[in-house]
Amino acid sequence: MKKELQDKLYENYPKIFAQKDLTIRQSCMPWGICCNDGWYTLLDVLCGNIQHCIDYRLESIKYWDKAKEEGCCWKSPRPEPIPQLEAVQVKEKFGGLRFYFQGGNEYISGMITLTEAMSYYICEECGKPGKEVNVGWLFTLCPECHTEYKKKRNIQED
Repeated sequence: MKKELQDKLYENYPKIFAQKDLTIRQSCMPWGICCNDGWYTLLDVLCGNIQHCIDYRLESIKYWDKAKEEGCCWKSPRPEPIPQLEAVQVKEKFGGLRFYFQGGNEYISGMITLTEAMSYYICEECGKPGKEVNVGWLFTLCPECHTEYKKKRNIQED
């Protein structure tokens, strides 16, 4: 991913990408986001939803605590906080997005699973609708990027 797009994700979601400044022995995030620009929007939407889910739960807990202090009789149990999710590695593998992480909950894990599945239908190069192709390596590409890839590498038509 281009440095400017990667840095934009880091800036918008500093809690999720907190491990980017660790050493390679501690995390794989120092290698950066290892996929192409076409999945930028997919990652941006995923990270936005993850952080919103975590922050919303924290706000709900504050509201619950304040209401309890003011004497409201809540029948529902106090919500539990969601552990802050941190990306450990983000990359392309076998034509799909991989988002490895620590923290979160089952709901957030489901969001990540869905996003990884969606990546097989979005061109990794440009973000248009795509499909998995095998050109000596598995990629998810749209027809135009697939043609361009084969031209650059002088690969004959299937």
